[in-house]
Amino acid sequence: MKTKLTLVMEDEVIYNAKIYAKKKEESLSSLVENYLKAVAETSKLGNPKKSNSKKTTSLIEKHRGIIKIPEDYDYKKEIGLYLVKKYNKLK
Repeated sequence: MKTKLTLVMEDEVIYNAKIYAKKKEESLSSLVENYLKAVAETSKLGNPKKSNSKKTTSLIEKHRGIIKIPEDYDYKKEIGLYLVKKYNKLK
């Protein structure tokens, strides 16, 4: 069952959200619903939803598999290298 919900927020937020929804080819209602589902699920007992859950939001499902990362990719190493470059500049 679907129920209508009225939200009140700043005009700029609504404007930007509509642009974002249009780029993602989704309705603003769908984006808000998926966001609220995700928030509600992660707040249940403090446990986030498991990645293998069948109830993955459509937004996440739509983008799954877009990026291919090598098996031996070490994200911690990459973060470390990035931080060294960013903060190890001599003045």
